[in-house]
Amino acid sequence: MLHKISSSILAIGVAFALAGCGGGGGGSSGGTSASAPGSGSSAGSQAPTLAAATTVADGATLGTENWQAGSTSSGGTGQAVGGLNCAPAGNTYTYTHLSIYQNGTQLALPANIGTVQPTLTAPKGCVYPLNTVDESGKIRMDVTSNATYTLGQFFAVWGQPLSATNVAGLQASSVTVYVNNGGTLTQYTGDLGSLVLPPKGEVTIMLGTPLAQIPTYTWSDPPPFDPNPITLTFGGTVGTAVHWPDGNTATGGTGADVDGLTCATGMANTFHVHAHLAIVYNGVWMQLPQNIGIPQSCYYEMHTHDHTGIIHVEAFSLKTFTLGQFFDIWGEPLTNSNVAGLTGDIVAYINDNGEARRYMGDLRAIQLISHRDITLQIGTPAVGTLATYSWYEPQ
Repeated sequence: MLHKISSSILAIGVAFALAGCGGGGGGSSGGTSASAPGSGSSAGSQAPTLAAATTVADGATLGTENWQAGSTSSGGTGQAVGGLNCAPAGNTYTYTHLSIYQNGTQLALPANIGTVQPTLTAPKGCVYPLNTVDESGKIRMDVTSNATYTLGQFFAVWGQPLSATNVAGLQASSVTVYVNNGGTLTQYTGDLGSLVLPPKGEVTIMLGTPLAQIPTYTWSDPPPFDPNPITLTFGGTVGTAVHWPDGNTATGGTGADVDGLTCATGMANTFHVHAHLAIVYNGVWMQLPQNIGIPQSCYYEMHTHDHTGIIHVEAFSLKTFTLGQFFDIWGEPLTNSNVAGLTGDIVAYINDNGEARRYMGDLRAIQLISHRDITLQIGTPAVGTLATYSWYEPQ
């Protein structure tokens, strides 16, 4: 599924490189065949220069969509790929940044490369140590084992070809690659698959017409995590303000199917996971009502039991469950300017077990997966920290 472009930066003759707090960090520039700018495949042409840094919000879409989201069928679907295993997301990661240009036009790197969706036997799903979560071009790199990763491994996880004439299915008679590592721009002329991905650095791949200037970018990262986790207990309360009554509204679920989700007389445990929703309005944490999705006669496949903000997903079969479906069951509006009647500037953050990012797409499309924390900030002031949680069973 293609992610909807929420903010697009289309540039002729531009490639993105990290700088400042979001880029330009340490690490290898990759491979043994790097050479000074102006050498290699573009010999005889003027070497590109680095532009002054420009701030880009984490989660932004950079470029024009060209590929479908996720890995292809020949990429990582759960099996070991390129020596990399698929495992639950962790909180020990850094990132590198990849830009792909075709004749001067930037193409958006797809979201969810290296992400395997949940199954009945593996309800949490898994991610590879190299994965993407948005269309910003950032590649998340797990650093638990202090491993180094190559461009070839990422393309293997993606399931796309990588050669001197074919990059992710794009054919070109010339492919030029530059690495920006800490503000030092170097042309890479070795085997593309062996290029070591630089932590907090930038890899720019140019097919056809090369770029004259490569800008650097600083990233507006999500707020830091609160070091003191909130303990979630069944029947507990999270939040300080009571704003909505318990249960569904008159326009919510009353027993009939809602968005294809049924209301059963008993709770299903074939597929059972928890997600968490926090709504912060003008700096005040709102209590999510209990008994959303629980009319008198049945239980919807998504519901709440208490005021903790935990959304229980309990179903007889595996489906795609979204935040929009939950709000429809509740009977409250959810748009990018209206959250259950609360309006204002809305900023959304998603945290998957420590892998946090700003989300800039359609709020209704956010999937509810195991232990996903969703924070919706409405109005001001901005959220200073992202809450972390200690979950109760079942996990």
